[in-house]
Amino acid sequence: MSKTVAYIRASTDKQDIKNQRHEILEYGNREGMHIDEFIEVTISSGQSSRKRRIEELQERLEPGDALLVTELSRLGRSTGEVIILINDLIAYGVTITIIKQNLRLSDDLRDMTSKVMVTLLALFAEIERDFISLRTKEALASKKAQGVILGKPKGTIQTSIYDKDRGRIEELLSLGVPQKRIIERHLQYGTTKSISYYIRTRELKKLAEKPS
Repeated sequence: MSKTVAYIRASTDKQDIKNQRHEILEYGNREGMHIDEFIEVTISSGQSSRKRRIEELQERLEPGDALLVTELSRLGRSTGEVIILINDLIAYGVTITIIKQNLRLSDDLRDMTSKVMVTLLALFAEIERDFISLRTKEALASKKAQGVILGKPKGTIQTSIYDKDRGRIEELLSLGVPQKRIIERHLQYGTTKSISYYIRTRELKKLAEKPS
């Protein structure tokens, strides 16, 4: 069943968080839209997407879901980052509503305004990706020329939203609970794809299957 997720971010002002929540609730009430979940974070836009809970937001959204934000700038630290995120979400089947800009973006081809905006966003996203790729290649080439060893150490594993529930996941796996049920019934967040990757990279299934 589709859901509506509201994303709220403020740099340091907790009052701003409250104001955004109020604005979103007012909009939802006015439009007859029920907000199923709020993702809130008080952090500057200069922090990583993980710290800004953008990765968590993407993992929680499924095709058919709706994302609600007060303004575009809440979603990223640069125009390019915002455009890429929006384009990826729309392509994934998520409808995005930006209250202050009065925008509703989706992959519904019957909506001509949305269709034009999505086409432009896709073009801008492609251009931004090209610029990012070029800058990355130039930076890597410069470091390589300086003798810098590139890449992460072998075996490096990044932190995950599932880390806090690792013990619980192991226990459920040992009881034979399917990954989909672990997400839908027990954790109530994440996706089957992301938890499958987590289990595989942490070798949790292997650990859970070991005799006690």
